[in-house]
Amino acid sequence: MLAEDPRGRLGTAHARHPHVHPALLAFSALLPTFAVGEAEDTTAVIMLCVLLGRFTSLTSPSGRTIAAVTSACLAGTWISCTLADRPLSDVLGYPLLILVLTLLGLNRRQQQLRTDQAEQLLEKTLLMQQEQARAAALAERTRIAREMHDVLAHSLGALTVQLKVAAALIEKGDSEGALARVIRSNRLADEGLAEARDAVAALRGDIPSLPDALKQLVETHDSNHPGEVGLSLSGEPRRLSPTAAVCLVQSAREALTNAAKHAPGERVEVSLHYADGYVCLTVDNVASSPTPQSPDHVPGYGLTGIREPLALVAGTLTTERAQGGARWILAAEVPE
Repeated sequence: MLAEDPRGRLGTAHARHPHVHPALLAFSALLPTFAVGEAEDTTAVIMLCVLLGRFTSLTSPSGRTIAAVTSACLAGTWISCTLADRPLSDVLGYPLLILVLTLLGLNRRQQQLRTDQAEQLLEKTLLMQQEQARAAALAERTRIAREMHDVLAHSLGALTVQLKVAAALIEKGDSEGALARVIRSNRLADEGLAEARDAVAALRGDIPSLPDALKQLVETHDSNHPGEVGLSLSGEPRRLSPTAAVCLVQSAREALTNAAKHAPGERVEVSLHYADGYVCLTVDNVASSPTPQSPDHVPGYGLTGIREPLALVAGTLTTERAQGGARWILAAEVPE
């Protein structure tokens, strides 16, 4: 207990009063200078060198303070030896010895300063990494929220509209119209579930490759709707980011849904082109005659719901009606 207590008290006192320790060392180093000349041995010089070396090795005093204390010790030693009529070897040798030991203390001080700077830099680096990790986590949470909002808001919004219309038609006694709206609601629910699965798969990063996902989508559409659906690939296939792949699959799903709605039974061509720096998906639907827009169309659900996610990956979505409205083309492009 007695061996540990003095160290603890000194450490606490130094932490509370950081300038007291250097001041005491400087004063203790100056005292022996007045006794160097009168001393019969080298005890005073040794004490002076030890105390001054310790003082110059501290990092808290400024460079000017260390230079001032060192100069005072050198001057005091030279004056003390001169007044005591010491030999020339002592008059010149003692200050030289003090100067050499002072330089050694300064070297240790520089090493400690570099160590402190390295620790501060490491601390700042760790803090910056923590902030970056926190920012990345917040960005990921924002992305997850955005993905789920895009899916749920559009799907549930369109589904709510259809169900409200179906309820109104039932009140009016229009059972056929209500049944059509219920069928449309069921299809919207299936599409919403598919998009939700795609969004979750993108967040987990375990979605299939884009060609495989498009192949599954085309096969599913072909089995549930009349008319042929063709799929063609060009360019050198490569792995895309999950978000970009999901955006292109959603674009293809929306285009096929529009084709089945506006031109049922007509052929649809889906093409995927891998080019240098970008990937382009094109869906071309040609009807035998122009068809008016379906009354089941819900504004804001389809193309807007695809264009917004594409914009987040710097992608673009363009649509075009040609041949008097008989041909409808959708092109989605993402940079990769």
